[in-house]
Amino acid sequence: MEGTMKGAYLPGNSTVELRDVPIPRPGHGQVLVKMKACTICGSDIRAIYREHLGKGPEGYQGVIAGHEPCGQVVEEGPGIRRFKKGARVIVYHISGCGVCHDCRMGYMISCSSPLRAAYGWQRDGGMAEYILCDEKDLVELPDALSYADGAQVACGFGTVYEAIYKIGVSGADNVLVAGLGPVGLAALMLCKAMGARKLFGVEGNQYRVDLAKKLNLADEILSPGSGNVERIRALTGGNGVERAFDASASDEGRQTAIRAARQWGKIAFVGEGNSVAFNPSPDIIHPQKSIYGSWVTSIWLMENLVEELVRWNMHPDILVTHRFPLERADEAYRLMAEGRCGKVAVCADEELT
Repeated sequence: MEGTMKGAYLPGNSTVELRDVPIPRPGHGQVLVKMKACTICGSDIRAIYREHLGKGPEGYQGVIAGHEPCGQVVEEGPGIRRFKKGARVIVYHISGCGVCHDCRMGYMISCSSPLRAAYGWQRDGGMAEYILCDEKDLVELPDALSYADGAQVACGFGTVYEAIYKIGVSGADNVLVAGLGPVGLAALMLCKAMGARKLFGVEGNQYRVDLAKKLNLADEILSPGSGNVERIRALTGGNGVERAFDASASDEGRQTAIRAARQWGKIAFVGEGNSVAFNPSPDIIHPQKSIYGSWVTSIWLMENLVEELVRWNMHPDILVTHRFPLERADEAYRLMAEGRCGKVAVCADEELT
């Protein structure tokens, strides 16, 4: 395919630059994907949009932004085996070397090779009309799911699904989620689908509190405060929750997740950045609690998640509260940075409604 396309770049000063660039041509094992939807991740806002926090090979390399892409294959390079022209695909947003230990387990997010490159960070991402992808980085998007559904699988829902896989959630569990941004809301949705007994949230952003209530995702949502641990224990017969997730990345949110968990409870940290202070003996050692760190997911669990979403008839796109065309990407990023929204998507014309 010849010609030029528009792509969105993030200079690091809370602005977006649209540039005309050549449409890339796929090489061996690569495909050209027509972008249909690309959602904005909180890490893009924190580490790229406002200022470029990452340095060196792990930092933003001045490429086309967007690491939550979903679209349709429109051109094949030589050697393509599975995802032919016309395939609907989700892009696993880390392209790993494929041969290190973590890549062989499907965890390209933890690839240890200098060849590792994240879409939208070290190689061109999805905030463009087209994206060049390695076939090995693709996950099939079933017809039952929308492109906006798939874009969220690419990062937010996959991240939560990994954490749930690590600590386990079932009908035997009360669950707390601290921080109800898009990742926290996804945690509530998935834990509800897995049959959790009661779901509790902690959030201070009224827009997101109202969204969680509108979607009936939690039994009770608490505002951040010093009395939340006691309140959650009171709501669970004095015990606390069996499973807790922190998606707030705040010291207070993480402390609440730890201390509101009952004896032998499990806690997963998925919110990145900042710090936490707790007392090891009374908070985790004596009550036999476990804290898990969880970073994104593997490509095989992402494929499992897609199957589950179809089986549950669950659509992550209900968290997408605002959609913009590529030409208005600056408005999309500005809104996401302000936080008065759920998930924000940049979409092709046919996906805007």
